[in-house]
Amino acid sequence: MSGTAITLVIAEDQAMVMGALARLLELEGDMTILATALDGEAALDAVRLHRPAVLLTDIEMPGMSGIEVAAALVREKSATRTLIVTTFDRSGYLRRALEVGVGGYLLKDSPVDQLADAVRRVARGERVIAPDLAAAAWTTGTDPLTDRERTVLRLAEEGRSNKEIARQLDLSPGTVRNYLAEAASKLDAGSRVEASRIARENGWL
Repeated sequence: MSGTAITLVIAEDQAMVMGALARLLELEGDMTILATALDGEAALDAVRLHRPAVLLTDIEMPGMSGIEVAAALVREKSATRTLIVTTFDRSGYLRRALEVGVGGYLLKDSPVDQLADAVRRVARGERVIAPDLAAAAWTTGTDPLTDRERTVLRLAEEGRSNKEIARQLDLSPGTVRNYLAEAASKLDAGSRVEASRIARENGWL
């Protein structure tokens, strides 16, 4: 195909899936994969270094989520546009993605030609949302969690103690406890485990 190739960075924590996505897209002829990343922080670093037209990313990854990476790029006024490709059809995820300004949101079971078309459209500045998900974006209530509450809750979900979370985030254990209590209260949960479950099921985590 004539014209300048669309440059991409692919972020996906499952190496096999990442490799398959890279091979399939490069077969299109008008796309070039500049770098791949297995976690959110590496994805952000790769975008900063290579400045691709499109970041194709999963949502749930170690460190930063795909949505958090997209939000960081928007804050930095990066020219790279984000296309999320995920297994999760939770409306809360989609709503958060739209709120931070992602260029597209597709499911991993989408046909390859639909994915390639989405990459091209996102690179042109269009927004592409899987049709069966678009209407569901606003069926879930507004995400009640702050970014800090979400981060603390996610670390707690991984089984880390308040002291471990406090060390990682440079907070006091008491502050961590307060964040967890506030998150549980907002979600009407009786424990951090229940709070994590509710947040995860709604796509808020």
